[in-house]
Amino acid sequence: MQKYSSPNDVTGRFVQLYGRRNLAEFNRYGDVLANFRRYFGYGSAYLCSSPGRVELIGNHLDHNGGKVIACTVNLDIVAAFQPNNGNVIRIAGKNRSTLRVDVNDEAPTGHSAGLVKGVVRYLREHGFAVGGFDAYTDSVIPAGAGVSSSAAFELAVGSVISALFNGGSVPQDVLARAGQFAENIYFGKPCGLLDQSVIAVGGAVLLDFADGLSYVRLDTRLDGLALVLISTGASHSRLSDLYAAIPADMRSVAAFFGRERLADVPRQRFFAEYGNVVQTVGDRAALRAKHFFEELDRVEQMRDLLASPSNGEHSFAAVGGNADIARGTFVRSVIDLIQASGDSSMFQLGNCAVNEQDTAIADIVSFARNFCPCGARVHGGGFAGTVLCVVPADRLSDFVVAAAAKYGADNVMPLRLRSCGTTVL
Repeated sequence: MQKYSSPNDVTGRFVQLYGRRNLAEFNRYGDVLANFRRYFGYGSAYLCSSPGRVELIGNHLDHNGGKVIACTVNLDIVAAFQPNNGNVIRIAGKNRSTLRVDVNDEAPTGHSAGLVKGVVRYLREHGFAVGGFDAYTDSVIPAGAGVSSSAAFELAVGSVISALFNGGSVPQDVLARAGQFAENIYFGKPCGLLDQSVIAVGGAVLLDFADGLSYVRLDTRLDGLALVLISTGASHSRLSDLYAAIPADMRSVAAFFGRERLADVPRQRFFAEYGNVVQTVGDRAALRAKHFFEELDRVEQMRDLLASPSNGEHSFAAVGGNADIARGTFVRSVIDLIQASGDSSMFQLGNCAVNEQDTAIADIVSFARNFCPCGARVHGGGFAGTVLCVVPADRLSDFVVAAAAKYGADNVMPLRLRSCGTTVL
């Protein structure tokens, strides 16, 4: 960890964080450092970058002990920070009022301040030192769009506390759980550990929640494919009740079998007794449980596609002696899995619409799939937010132009995968 006073000092890290060096990020870091000086008077600052994430496959599996493949992306929160030798955390930011949190005050409060309190409380209760600091943040992660802006904020706060007061020693899983605790207790959102985990770990990872948290790193290049998020223009931030009903329904099915989570229910037994499940807990809960087991199969298939040998390269076995055919088979296989996941989320999980009149997600999915062979599905918690599109790389430019013309350029976000999670530079 080092202090920075100019964006010239940090450009060497841009490839790791954003996949390339560019003037926009240079200017952004310059603004963050200048505003930190203006707000708090420090001549230099430490820097932290905390990314957003996309969930490639495994929609709504984490909270019932399932597996998810997710990756960090180049959209992030940047924070300039310094300790202030007190017990107050002050965080200023672009287009936001400065929040102030006493590290000894655990009382419920507003969203951002509550998330800070939750992270502080969890870390203190688990034996880590906490203290006051000043920070200025700039975020390019759209709020309420399913890219985990709140989790990125939580991990940034936790990582700053780890760096300043604990020598960077707080483990990644503890930082992730601190963020989840803040979300659950102080924001009232019953989220699983997915968002915080992938942001803490970074890169493309298979996350397994069957027994706590374990993960396996996967290839982060997705050869021949590109990721695009298309926003519906609506936020899911006020749809917590709809979101909470999904894990509750899944657990009601698990309870039918005398278990707490679907991960603890044998797959064969569930399908053998599906009719009885429907009669006892209802069709909606049964369909959501069916999605769980079938989506888990798709995660395993995607893992096999993305698993790479030790040199980090895809092993494209030539088909008929032609590596291009093998690459095309890989692209088609990934797209097929994303499409199947999207159909299951729409028709079984039921998280693509608030009501029958809400067709925003279905319309975007239909547009994407009709434009080109493309995997498209609801992203994240669902009901609003964004659609994830997995597009053949050679169609990316045309796809982005057409999507921007239909939905507005601000609602179309081409993404690059990022190899690292929340990082104090």
